[in-house]
Amino acid sequence: MRHSLRPGEATSPTDVVHNETDRGNFGKDIDYNRERSPSDDTSSEESAQAGVKRIEAVSKAWTKTSLIVAYVTLLLIVNVTSLEIQVTSLLTPYATSAFALHSLVSTIYVVQGVVAAVIKPPMGKIADVFGRLESFTITILLYTIGYCMQAGSNNVQTFAGAQIFWAAGFNGLGVLQQIFVADTTDLLNRALFSTLFDVPFLWTTFAGAEVGEAILNNTTWRWGYGIWAIILPVCFIPLAVSLFMNQRRAKSLGFDVPSPFHGRNTLQVLKNIWIDIDGSGLLLFAAAIALILLPLTLAPGASGGWSNGSMIAMLVIGGVLLLAFPLWETSKKLAPKAFFPPNLFKERTIIAGVLIAFFYFMAFYMSVFPYFSSYLQIVQGQSPSTAGYITRTFTFASTVSSIVVSLLIKYTAHYKYYTTLGAAIYLMGMGLMLAYRTEDASTGTLVGTQIAIGIGGGFLNVPVQLAVQASASHQQVAAATTVWLTILEVGGAVGSAISGAIWSTYIPAKLQQYLPAENVADYSTIYGSLVVAADYVTYPAGSPVRIAINQAYQETMRYLLIGALCCAAPIVPLTFCLKNYKLDQMDQKVVGNVIGSAEKREKAKGWRFWKR
Repeated sequence: MRHSLRPGEATSPTDVVHNETDRGNFGKDIDYNRERSPSDDTSSEESAQAGVKRIEAVSKAWTKTSLIVAYVTLLLIVNVTSLEIQVTSLLTPYATSAFALHSLVSTIYVVQGVVAAVIKPPMGKIADVFGRLESFTITILLYTIGYCMQAGSNNVQTFAGAQIFWAAGFNGLGVLQQIFVADTTDLLNRALFSTLFDVPFLWTTFAGAEVGEAILNNTTWRWGYGIWAIILPVCFIPLAVSLFMNQRRAKSLGFDVPSPFHGRNTLQVLKNIWIDIDGSGLLLFAAAIALILLPLTLAPGASGGWSNGSMIAMLVIGGVLLLAFPLWETSKKLAPKAFFPPNLFKERTIIAGVLIAFFYFMAFYMSVFPYFSSYLQIVQGQSPSTAGYITRTFTFASTVSSIVVSLLIKYTAHYKYYTTLGAAIYLMGMGLMLAYRTEDASTGTLVGTQIAIGIGGGFLNVPVQLAVQASASHQQVAAATTVWLTILEVGGAVGSAISGAIWSTYIPAKLQQYLPAENVADYSTIYGSLVVAADYVTYPAGSPVRIAINQAYQETMRYLLIGALCCAAPIVPLTFCLKNYKLDQMDQKVVGNVIGSAEKREKAKGWRFWKR
């Protein structure tokens, strides 16, 4: 990994902190002509929460060795989780099919999306209030519980409930990784180091499909979930030790920050935590999103469909709660520490950034996920591993392109141009996917569409997140990052819900319309199981039943891709609303020893290591 060390710079970890004079320089800026974002004025040392103060203290005590250990361990963890996501995404349709409810794949993704949207804000707040070690430990625990529940589930209710813990762990870990990078890098290097966590997808994209198919062929899908409950906690140990030891080092150097709850009883601590994480506001937000989105996937299969009173009630209550949410967040009395700080949304770059994230993931979850892999196995007759390769080509292409754009950002100090280019390519990829979603499309053509979408996604994701972070103060970097990631996941949940509504509405109707009269009674069995629908032995190519199945799924996929194309269209004009910050001329918004401080700052201070 690159630490921006140049010839002649310090090689000993003890050079990080030389004496009391050096300690006094940490966190102080040298005035030179640089651009500042408007939100800078809101930040101050006094306003920083305990967790922010603690990570700033810990950052002052970072050594080269401890940073390397932390990043290497995080990369090890990401290798595990990226392989897991490749394997389990292939297994999910089979797990739901085991309960004869293949169509609930979209409901699973909605649950994951809602939890992902809700867990990021409290995880960011927990990281700010308590510290990074504590929040990392919580995410690994939630992750492990989710694995165990999925592996041991005997019905779809338990399996769906396990998504709450799994999604909390997965998304909590993701946001903490990005916050950690924001804590330990300057703006010029942040995109590159954020992209490090995508590198494992270059190999897990291909290995995951093989591992998943091997699990299906040699054991049960349950082991495809259970093995990670053993592997992940073991891989976390070096990171936990590194963070713990560095906190002790910070304390020994006089940088320690006392607990904000010292001298308070349990009730006072819980009350303060609830206020700090804006617990009521988050519950309001989660309930609103869940009550609006879940009926979209559940109503078509529910008794009475949309005439079912419970579905209507969920939508109405969800709508009311969603309208109440902004009123809650803007009330100083109700939300004294609102997760959505009003001053953040005075920045047009943050507004445009979160909207881009919303439409980006919404389009993705109406095209590549959650049903494209099933479509490939049913209509194209692809094996599970081949279908996995095709859909994961997006991941591979987006990873490569995100690395490329991170390097471009590092050496040009600009990001806006790449977002517009990425938006245009992403939109083009959705159009190509719609044009070539036919039954006779070649595998090469299908792979090509995923490459186009992946390149566009890679050029969008990294610079837009960086733009949002650059528009926030250090105290609000965690909040800005989690707001952006929250809206990203909400977009994915909305896309999944719409996908589920389209899939569960049209496929049963079209199967009944196209199946031969003697096979119409089998439509629910075909619709409920991927294994049955993709069975080319029972329903061989060219048979009336196979023709009917393929036509039903192909036409439904067309509706999904039209929707995805419409969702991707607003991204292009939104990129024009981003401010074109010159990253090497901005306040880096980090305190302590960071990776790759700006050259001007290094020259001004005359330091030989990565210091601020």
